[in-house]
Amino acid sequence: MSLIYVVEDDKNIREIETFALKNVGHEVEGFECAKDFYEKLKSEHPDLILLDVMLPDEDGLEIVKKLRENGDTKTLPVIMVTAKTTELDKVKGLDIGADDYMVKPFGVMELISRVKALLRRSGGQAAEEKTLTLGNVFIDKEKHAVYVDNKICELTFKEYELLKLLMTNAGIVTTREVILEKVWGTDFEGESRTLDMHIKTLRQKLKEGGSMIKTVRNVGYIMTATE
Repeated sequence: MSLIYVVEDDKNIREIETFALKNVGHEVEGFECAKDFYEKLKSEHPDLILLDVMLPDEDGLEIVKKLRENGDTKTLPVIMVTAKTTELDKVKGLDIGADDYMVKPFGVMELISRVKALLRRSGGQAAEEKTLTLGNVFIDKEKHAVYVDNKICELTFKEYELLKLLMTNAGIVTTREVILEKVWGTDFEGESRTLDMHIKTLRQKLKEGGSMIKTVRNVGYIMTATE
């Protein structure tokens, strides 16, 4: 689980971003102004910062500049978010030290993908590589074990690989073709019905956690945390 700070003065946007990121297993804390963000930064550093450019008390570009000038925060991954659309604005943000740049409005899936990519590049998920957590389901990769509500859940090898793939791509639709290739292999010639049956048994074994696996008709499956 990664800790993400969302610095956004628009309450509706902040809540959407926070909900989306929590829904794929991240710990998220929101701030509506630079002052509150700086105060929290004194006690705990996040794995990534989602930073709006236009804040009521300080420009986001100035915040990034300060972060990069401080030895304790100079390497914190930052995605800048703004309503500005000119190429110059984007270049300015990246030049001053932002790692990525998103222009409003953007889709939830784009947000999740950008965050995931930056965490991977920055190494912010290094501590997570041995485990995966989503809702009440936990995978210990080293032990090849799955826990539901802190109790061991017995899965077959294919069920385990299927669950691991879905949780690794949490919040993003994984197509049937990709699942069959990754779990069963490129030379798999069985009918896709095999996948459907494994999904069915996996949902049953995960009990309440099984509701996190959702079917995307004619496309594939997506796993997202439920409220």
